Amino acid sequence: MKNLINTGIFEENPEEHTAMGNATQIFQPVQTIQLPNVSGRIDHMDIDLAGQRLFVAEIENNSVDIIDLKSGQRIHAITGLNEPQGVIFVPASKWLFISNGGDGTVRIFNSDTFHLVKTIDLSSDADNMRYDPSQNIIYVGYGNGAIGLINTTNGKLVDSIRLDGHPESFQISGKPSSRIFVNVPEDNSIEVIDSQKREIVTKWPNEGASDNYPMALDEENHRLFVVYRQPPQLSVIDTDSGKIIEKFDTVGGADDIYYDSKNEQVYVTGWGGYMQVISQEDANHYKEVAMMPTAQGGGTSLLVPQSNRLYIAVPDYSGQEAKIVAYEIHKVQ
Repeated sequence: MKNLINTGIFEENPEEHTAMGNATQIFQPVQTIQLPNVSGRIDHMDIDLAGQRLFVAEIENNSVDIIDLKSGQRIHAITGLNEPQGVIFVPASKWLFISNGGDGTVRIFNSDTFHLVKTIDLSSDADNMRYDPSQNIIYVGYGNGAIGLINTTNGKLVDSIRLDGHPESFQISGKPSSRIFVNVPEDNSIEVIDSQKREIVTKWPNEGASDNYPMALDEENHRLFVVYRQPPQLSVIDTDSGKIIEKFDTVGGADDIYYDSKNEQVYVTGWGGYMQVISQEDANHYKEVAMMPTAQGGGTSLLVPQSNRLYIAVPDYSGQEAKIVAYEIHKVQ
């Protein structure tokens, strides 16, 4: 399918009808969670698997909602934040780390009492975060070009890695070597960090597209999935060489992408109100198999492979109510 998504309208042809049919087979809505009194764009999410709680960063509402997934109800809201963008739950400490774009802080909360434990001041624009439990480290992108390393046992900022522009999505790999792949749209590149040396070792210039924001990693097959917004494009990249294996047109305003190793599928969600599914036939061959309408502004999502679910955040755009929709995932046949 080519150039489907910018308008949100499908032309009449059999290929597109097949894709829509596949979507209903792959994704089944199983839960809708209302978010009353939440306005504006919703950003990233995380989950407490043992406690069955979902954490939702509501960037324009300056809040993080805590949702009981069993009842489908909000049980608490952390308010008074400053453009919360990322949220990470650390099971060992039960600490909740929230990055704030407005003031450049990472605020740590006790997830049982919701009391503030500590505030870490970064220069500005604290954004995407990743948790490495093997190292007890949270990586957070911030400022004009850096990734900070926060020790999850004591909440201290232990180091920062300099970049050539503000980092967007990034992924951590331990195979075959310890590397971090970082989308740096301001530099029009993907920067590769040696996570032991904590420095850039190479960079791959963007080819034929710009505004690289979402990123996912298939570590086993050495494949990186990078989504560009100008034009809407998904590139499959060999992490050993930096070479592009395949390209696809993709959804407009893509904000999240996931690689589902269990089902060997890639999911892209975009603000234009669509989710795209690409099937991995092998490491070098991919096929677009489904395109599913979601909701206007539903670009942020969370894949939870342990429960085989994908959560999509829907903001209160165009008269719709803010909510989280959970989909059960099936492998395309």
